Amino acid sequence: MSASIQSSIAEAKQGDKPQAVAVTHPSKFTKIVQQLPTYVVLIFLAILFLFPFYVIGRNALMTRREITGAKWVWLPAEPQFENLTALFSDKLAPMATGLKNSLFIATADLILQMLLASMAGYGLARIPYRWRNLVFYFLIATIMIPGAVTFIPKYVIVASFGWINTLQGLIIPNAFNVFACFVFRQFYLNFPQELVDAGRVDGLTYWGVYRSVVLPNSRSVFAALGVLAFFGSWNSFVWPLVIGQNQSSWTVQIVLSTFMTAQTVNLPALFMGAAVGILPLFVLFLIFQRYIAQGVTFTGLKG
Repeated sequence: MSASIQSSIAEAKQGDKPQAVAVTHPSKFTKIVQQLPTYVVLIFLAILFLFPFYVIGRNALMTRREITGAKWVWLPAEPQFENLTALFSDKLAPMATGLKNSLFIATADLILQMLLASMAGYGLARIPYRWRNLVFYFLIATIMIPGAVTFIPKYVIVASFGWINTLQGLIIPNAFNVFACFVFRQFYLNFPQELVDAGRVDGLTYWGVYRSVVLPNSRSVFAALGVLAFFGSWNSFVWPLVIGQNQSSWTVQIVLSTFMTAQTVNLPALFMGAAVGILPLFVLFLIFQRYIAQGVTFTGLKG
């Protein structure tokens, strides 16, 4: 084979090879410019979200004249830390009692709602029986009933038990949450069947599987729904107002309402009380925010 033929074959083989394409990556400055509108919107929304908390903290450390003044002041001239002392020393508005009652009621509601809703959701999702779907549809139908319709019957039942001005009257009527039951059912429908079968092979009953297999693997959804249950109970106002008529049964929200009357509004005490009332929720959110995000991801509301 001549040298010219060999060179032609070599050139043909080289022509068959794919040619490298130069890829240009955007510069760091270009990326920043592209992402700038997103960051501007996020910063604006963050400021919009945090501004009410700033106003609460600012007004909590101001005098009444500074709060109602015509000129806007970003920070108090002299922080009034005695507003905090005055808040807890007011005998007509027992903030310490309100915090204690709210903490106890919210914790009890959290435990009862999570326990009952998770058991009901597990039974509706994993235990086969004839009327399972009918019971589930009935529970879902109760969500569409306005709370105002059941408010008076619920009050009559509580009064018949003699639970007015008692903590059980504030806790027991809210012990079951249909929405939490629905979310638990959807979560358990997508629960790995292999884990359930392994528990059954080991001789566990339905209760044993629920206690030993399901509960340890449901921490994320428990955390997400538990925080919502705690927040809802802590911020409840109308039901504690009707049931807790004595100071010994007042919650934080009822104590805050005493600072607003038809004649006067105690603005420093009101804002300081609001700041104190928000603090437990803020701490709880900081601790469980990771689990809240995981719970939203894992629930999925499929099925």
